[in-house]
Amino acid sequence: MVLQLFSGIGKKATQGCPCGYFNHPEKECICPPGTVQKYLSKISGPLLDRIDLHVEVTPVNFTELASDRLAERSEFIRERVIKARDIQAERFDNRPDLHANAQMSPQMVRDICKISEAGQSLLKKAMEKLGLSARAYDRILKVSRTIADLAGSEEIQLEHLAEAIQFRSLDREGWAG
Repeated sequence: MVLQLFSGIGKKATQGCPCGYFNHPEKECICPPGTVQKYLSKISGPLLDRIDLHVEVTPVNFTELASDRLAERSEFIRERVIKARDIQAERFDNRPDLHANAQMSPQMVRDICKISEAGQSLLKKAMEKLGLSARAYDRILKVSRTIADLAGSEEIQLEHLAEAIQFRSLDREGWAG
């Protein structure tokens, strides 16, 4: 399923296609050729541009649900989020109107979200390959700053930037096939 959070669009538009099985790990999509792309094109580029995280969610099979694999405990995740929020509160201490990285202006993004030359090269390649907009560029930097905050890193590392770029999956040309 795609864009599960889009409650205002309606249930059908939040799925990858009319039959609901596009990119399903176990079931075959039965939609005719071109239908999926037409269906997904209902979600406009400018709308997607305004969303920081694009996450495609596929059903979890029974074997994964029933596995004994250990997952990170919620308490630890909560602690990391609280620390990241504290870092951001300190970062914006002199700006009472700002509380989180997502609220930064484009100029603040340039000042606060500095990346290495390797990071600039990676982001340039992503921008060109995915055809990203200036708005997407800023959002990637804001998300990478947040990922770095969650990791307790003062600097945005290459892996933080790469993860943020991956969250732009719906910007990919032809992701619908």
